[in-house]
Amino acid sequence: MFFLVVQAYLELIRFHLYLARGNFTALHNKVRSCPIARISHSRGAVERICVAVDMACIWYWKEALCLQRSAATACLLKRYGVPAQMVIGARQMPFKAHAWVEVGGRVVNDKPYTRDMYGVLDRC
Repeated sequence: MFFLVVQAYLELIRFHLYLARGNFTALHNKVRSCPIARISHSRGAVERICVAVDMACIWYWKEALCLQRSAATACLLKRYGVPAQMVIGARQMPFKAHAWVEVGGRVVNDKPYTRDMYGVLDRC
């Protein structure tokens, strides 16, 4: 688990650098192009990876934004053979944008009703 938390922490740093430069396009492209490993993921992999990202966020030096956290989660899941999608959504009143991760149509790194609160803008 320690190794997984370190990987998650490094992913948070990587995606923080894209956001710090205002390079949303590069972040989006990295998540979209992250290949799904051709290994069959172990039972409980989704939960372990989400917990590892949560732990990494606790130790992260600043608050991780939902986009940063979801990008890191989606890429880690894909690296471990899980066909994950980062979803970006928004609502109109009051305006708010949000990002989360889904696996098989199920929200895995946020509240289960998250996608009911936002209109989906993109999946990658």
